[in-house]
Amino acid sequence: MTSENVDDYFSISDILTTQERLPCKVELPIYRLGYLDTSSTSDDLQPGTKLDLSFWMARALCSRKRHIVSVEMPRPYREGYREILTADANVVDLHKLGPYYYSYGVTVTECFQTRIRKIMDSSQNAYNEDTTKLTEKLDETEKCLFKAGQIGLNDFQRWETRQTEKLTTSEMVRSHRKRKRALMDDS
Repeated sequence: MTSENVDDYFSISDILTTQERLPCKVELPIYRLGYLDTSSTSDDLQPGTKLDLSFWMARALCSRKRHIVSVEMPRPYREGYREILTADANVVDLHKLGPYYYSYGVTVTECFQTRIRKIMDSSQNAYNEDTTKLTEKLDETEKCLFKAGQIGLNDFQRWETRQTEKLTTSEMVRSHRKRKRALMDDS
């Protein structure tokens, strides 16, 4: 469901689009909903449990404030399927992949765009800070983007303080010297 257009709230096709199921992993215990996992006899959903949830539910459970579940890339949008579509898109039965394949992809993209703005903003404003609290709620792709933003910020800070113009000892040489000193101390 797009956040920009309230009319989509009443759209049947938009409701059906957000009904698509996503593979999710439970991160926190969810009490009295064990019946959602048909393979479990427990009354509660335990952390690490994998199950498929509707997009609208996964989106609510995976917000920045509440990270109850982590969401994996939907199967039809993973690398393997993209390779098939790149090879010959005309032979793929998109209806079999999902009756609302494109509109669901747009919905996932809009969700990603909303999250990526906050992620990049956080990565650019967290200089020399502990970022574990920020990154623990991100999926792997988002963590890579956050790290790239941090590297860019560090490179910019180094350039701004003119550290990039100075010749410095490489990290490899420094660690080699430390190992050499440690070996000499052991002798």
